[in-house]
Amino acid sequence: MSLEYPDNLRYVDTHEYVSLAADIAKIGVSAFAVDQLGDIVFVELPEVGEMITKGSAFGSIESVKAVEDLKAPISGKVIKRNDKAIDAPEIISTDPYTTGWLLEVQVESASELEGTYSAAEYRAKVEGA
Repeated sequence: MSLEYPDNLRYVDTHEYVSLAADIAKIGVSAFAVDQLGDIVFVELPEVGEMITKGSAFGSIESVKAVEDLKAPISGKVIKRNDKAIDAPEIISTDPYTTGWLLEVQVESASELEGTYSAAEYRAKVEGA
């Protein structure tokens, strides 16, 4: 199965993605993660105003198969969370990049994205291409 990995995003080993515009990062889970999890039935996210730290759990995502921690790809203060994803977590499964994003974070240091994967690097990692 060929999955989408938009070129404008950066990806991490734990299958979250991040897009950065100025000092605002949008965070979600990749299509690969969605494919591995199956039908997503629940997501837990931090409140607006909370701080998240790169590499640390900031919430969880539950599917019919498993419950997984969500790991922060970058540190910052939560300025927006996608309550639609909390109310209707299936939107993460159907569109993880547009309507199924999870958080927007005011970034402390964009340099934390060093070591993340480009779309091509991530595809090679998860699909063995």
